[in-house]
Amino acid sequence: MTQTDLKTEAFESERPRLLRLAYRMLGSFSEAEDVVQDGWLRWTGVDISVDTPGAYLTRIVTRLCLDRLKSAKARRETYVGPWLPDPLVGAADPIETIADDVTVTLMLAMERLSPLERAAFLLHDIFEVPLKDVAVTLDREPAAVRQLASRARRNVKSERIRYALDAAEADRIARAFFEAAHGGDTTALAELLAQDVEIHADGGGKVSAFRNIIRGAEHAIRLFAHVSGKDAHRPILVRTAIIDGLPGYISYNPDGRLQTTALDVEQGRIRAIYIVRNPDKLTHISAA
Repeated sequence: MTQTDLKTEAFESERPRLLRLAYRMLGSFSEAEDVVQDGWLRWTGVDISVDTPGAYLTRIVTRLCLDRLKSAKARRETYVGPWLPDPLVGAADPIETIADDVTVTLMLAMERLSPLERAAFLLHDIFEVPLKDVAVTLDREPAAVRQLASRARRNVKSERIRYALDAAEADRIARAFFEAAHGGDTTALAELLAQDVEIHADGGGKVSAFRNIIRGAEHAIRLFAHVSGKDAHRPILVRTAIIDGLPGYISYNPDGRLQTTALDVEQGRIRAIYIVRNPDKLTHISAA
């Protein structure tokens, strides 16, 4: 096997993990792909004698992500309406090959972290990279990295709790919410929603979506009743799915646009609804 073949084999074996790391850092599937491609270009110039290709590639991709996060912060400040990460839909997604415990809710909580805190937390707590290797990646002393990860952990602690649902229950709740929300069944909605429920809808200024986060069951019920009464045609449910670790579904709206809806369920009640309508964030989603 040639040196080029060996390098390609080493990179391809790491690609799914690198793609997932880049996505968790950036919240954008297309940017994650770009970063991993940049990582490949840098990898082609590296001597094949690298002892641990996985650690070396992780270092490259993390540093590329840190560079991109600087401009991402500026873009988020001018983003139209609530920002949500690109939705990943179960095993149908190219980077949904390595399971972790990061949900949409946790990714939004990580937006509060500095880029270095985010990197330290993801590498050490989620991807289980040894602390000494994280220190090399971030060019910091191990003690400083430990502090970064600890601060990040405290900041997102409440959002790491998982209320696992089995597949049948996840499917039932997703279908029940779809029917209640789009059928104008306010009684059923009241039974499904937590009192402090939040609705985050990401249209990115490209399509219609709620410009502000909707908070509280009363406001949510009134809003869904208004929308369902105004639409001449109901959305079409394509399929239920697990979206970034949460139960949800893919649907077509009356305007023919694709949408994903993820539901954060706690103790049988929906505490948050994450709707992505921005077409730029849905190009990798299969409606089949």
